[in-house]
Amino acid sequence: MLDKHFDRHRRLRSSATMRDLVRETVLHKEDLIYPIFVKEENTPKSEVTSMPGVYQYPLHELESEVKELLDLGIKAVILFGLPDDKDDVGSGAYHQHGIVQEATRVIKKLAPEMLVIADTCLCEFTDHGHCGVIKEGSVLNDESLELLKKTAVSQAEAGADIIAPSNMMDGFVKVIREGLDEAGFYDIPIMSYAVKYASAFYGPFREAANSAPQFGDRKTYQMDPANRLEALREAASDEKEGADFLIVKPSLSYMDIIRDVRNQTNLPVVAYNVSGEYAMVKAASANGWIDEKRIVLEMLTSMKRAGVSLIITYFAKDVATYLREDA
Repeated sequence: MLDKHFDRHRRLRSSATMRDLVRETVLHKEDLIYPIFVKEENTPKSEVTSMPGVYQYPLHELESEVKELLDLGIKAVILFGLPDDKDDVGSGAYHQHGIVQEATRVIKKLAPEMLVIADTCLCEFTDHGHCGVIKEGSVLNDESLELLKKTAVSQAEAGADIIAPSNMMDGFVKVIREGLDEAGFYDIPIMSYAVKYASAFYGPFREAANSAPQFGDRKTYQMDPANRLEALREAASDEKEGADFLIVKPSLSYMDIIRDVRNQTNLPVVAYNVSGEYAMVKAASANGWIDEKRIVLEMLTSMKRAGVSLIITYFAKDVATYLREDA
């Protein structure tokens, strides 16, 4: 008999039960945050053409959507608003009866247990599509901060459980934290879009949220996809300024960044599995090129393996269904 001296790693893969026993990373429905697009226009829900299965909802149709999410065990949503009217300072973002504020009130009345995260930005509400105040073609950092603070406070007043600023202005976490505290919202956490790249993967979202910039691009405030160390500086600044969660966006092409941020912080790290990543999988699945269920579960599990605690994903309902089927 031959003397074979090598490691027998396959012993721990010998059966499904054995593989379950030693699995290191497990995806749970509690890890999922579902994005909802809410429109001020009182028309029936409309599907986003580039994002099959994702809809823009009027307020009166939120009840059925919330019920479906709760039935699936999804307990957190992030809201994006589509206003009827826009202006150069995005006043609808911080109006007491803005669409995100009204949607928050509706959801909290329907389901007080549902965690509502308010996306805090101006781009969906400005007529130029940028995330701040414009002067002579440039986005003004400090002037934009005051409007973002007003937006965050108005969202908290409407009942939002978490404020999620996505604008990438320097100092935005500090100013929003100060604004929330001054208004008495000491216990409202900030889920900062700490590391947000100027990515081509956002294309379908801009259709869904009607938020494409009307001139130029966002490269002066969103990050260069080529940069790694800059991401660590951004995340460290937001943590120092008072962030309670750190988002990395997008996810699939930035797993190295997720791991780097995870290694640097003890805060919960959140992956945003963005619209382009969703659309590519849905398109390939529609053509019969991939096994959608296996691809989606593998993608989201890899995000957790990279170090995230939570995942914002348009696949949330699909994943919750898969996990229920496999239970």
